[in-house]
Amino acid sequence: MTAPRKPVAEGSFSWGGRPVFVTGATGLLGSWLVPELVQRGAFVVALVRDGSPRSRLVRDGWLGRIASVQGSLSDDGLLRRAFAEYSIDTVFHLGAQTLVGVAKVDPVGTLEANVRGTWLLLDAARQAGVKQVLVASSDKAYGDSPNLPYREDHPLQGRFPYDVSKSCTDLITTMYARTFGLRAAIVRCGNLFGGGDLNFSRLVPGVIKATVRDEPFLIRSDGKFVRDFLYVEDAADAYITLASRLAGEESFAGEAFNFGLELRPTMLELTEKILAMMGRTDLRPVVQNIASAEIREQYLDAGKARKLLSWKPRYGMDEGLRRTIEWYKEFLDEERTHAANR
Repeated sequence: MTAPRKPVAEGSFSWGGRPVFVTGATGLLGSWLVPELVQRGAFVVALVRDGSPRSRLVRDGWLGRIASVQGSLSDDGLLRRAFAEYSIDTVFHLGAQTLVGVAKVDPVGTLEANVRGTWLLLDAARQAGVKQVLVASSDKAYGDSPNLPYREDHPLQGRFPYDVSKSCTDLITTMYARTFGLRAAIVRCGNLFGGGDLNFSRLVPGVIKATVRDEPFLIRSDGKFVRDFLYVEDAADAYITLASRLAGEESFAGEAFNFGLELRPTMLELTEKILAMMGRTDLRPVVQNIASAEIREQYLDAGKARKLLSWKPRYGMDEGLRRTIEWYKEFLDEERTHAANR
């Protein structure tokens, strides 16, 4: 039996001048991770598939401060050329189809994006000699389990389309690490929330938008589904922390790390919390109870990250929600003003 590993310090690791490639840069997490990397001095190259003028990365001018490559994860030749041309050192692979509902409607497209997109990126990184890769996974990779909270050694047993795509993503990443020596690690976060998430079908932005419009929020489930959450700035910090450690700790290759607040709110409880923070407890949500093909309870144990990475969330739930509410109030007000001036 091997002795337990000790936490790894960042030591002399620096992001200054480091060439970093980010997929999914215009998404929720990417739009916070990229600015943080830029502020730390990294040279960031983003893979951009579609124009996203409403993305925080674009709206706040960050896209103009980095290099970008126009294209898709399905173009492995493009990935290899980009890695070689920019001498990429570190890859944050965030690009994916992230919506559970979309995965049910379009399972093939989801598997193409999440599974094939991952193996093409990892193989391009292997061929180009990229030093380290962080792959965005999800607590959904664990699938349904009676043994909660999820720990990193739980079996990966996704059954529904999105969950399966993430189970496969993790197995493929582990394969590239164990078989080919690619220094790749897996990040499994709880449900991310924060300013910049424009998928208003998700609970947090959906509740805020409905409340600002003086409308009751529609909960698709029975309100009793349980999820773990993580504020997006805490998630960005988690990725950067793990990447910094991975650079000096070869044994982390092929490892997965859970990051979450380790809370267990139901969808109804979280909705009511947001309404209370917005001063609208009178605006009762409507429980539709129409959700299907979704796991009822999912929450994480982040003890491995705490122990080996000395990681903990800086903001947490309450401060994260406060910052998120303020971001959406400003964003939605700007949207209304823009629409009125057309």
